[in-house]
Amino acid sequence: MRLQDYDCATRIEASVASSVPLTPAGSPEEVREIVLDLATTDFFARPGQSIGVLAPGQFGQEHHFRLYTLADLPERTGDDSISIRICVRRCNYIDEYSGEEYQGVASNFLCDLRAGDTLTITGPYDAPFDIPDEQDATLILIGAGTGIAPFRAFVKHIYEDSPDSVARIWLFHGGRTGLDLVYMNEERNDFGLYMQEETFEAITALSRRPHWTDAIDWQTAIESRGEELWNLLLDSKTYVYVAGLEPIRDELDRVFAQTAGSEKKWMRRKAELIAGGRWTELLY
Repeated sequence: MRLQDYDCATRIEASVASSVPLTPAGSPEEVREIVLDLATTDFFARPGQSIGVLAPGQFGQEHHFRLYTLADLPERTGDDSISIRICVRRCNYIDEYSGEEYQGVASNFLCDLRAGDTLTITGPYDAPFDIPDEQDATLILIGAGTGIAPFRAFVKHIYEDSPDSVARIWLFHGGRTGLDLVYMNEERNDFGLYMQEETFEAITALSRRPHWTDAIDWQTAIESRGEELWNLLLDSKTYVYVAGLEPIRDELDRVFAQTAGSEKKWMRRKAELIAGGRWTELLY
């Protein structure tokens, strides 16, 4: 679905309750968790859903629309208000023709907001991520950078709001350095709350040469559990969720093909997972 196809007619005014960095000093990236207060209780969302943000428009546009996945479920903060959380990375882009650097409109608008500032949001919108009905499913969550945000909501919901769940969770969390592991670094370690759970395991994937611009080393992280992971992928109760930048798709296909023993074997299995609604991607 294209961004211009989303319905933005119903709009909600929000105010910033807080904006705090999730990346510690020294990180080459700036990632912030922004808590928004909504002056309404008529806002319901499930893990995996997203909101739209209407940043100030440019070049005659009324607004600049972007989607952000909720990093938590809505929380009641008063008789007539609730709060939501989003995870935002400040983005800048290099024009491939001119070589000039430009600021990402929505991300810079959001990262510059401070407590008390106001903005307009829309939604919530359905996202491809849905928690399966099986209470004993295995969830393989693969995310890099801010792609980890929906998984924070997933994990919290399962362990705090679903007492009957015995779901097994494997979280593969990627970053170029340990500083980039959002919600699992020295600044904020939300996933650390679940490390004592027998059904939760987190496996990190970092660049082989920290502080370089090398790709995240998914191969080493996945191969460390290769045989067990492949057996899980053959299980009818395993669901895979992938979130991050589009290049992660090709990298994972390459690594899983090695795990499966051949590209043909992997692509056949992946097609079966997709057809069964058990492989879902949220890429941007």
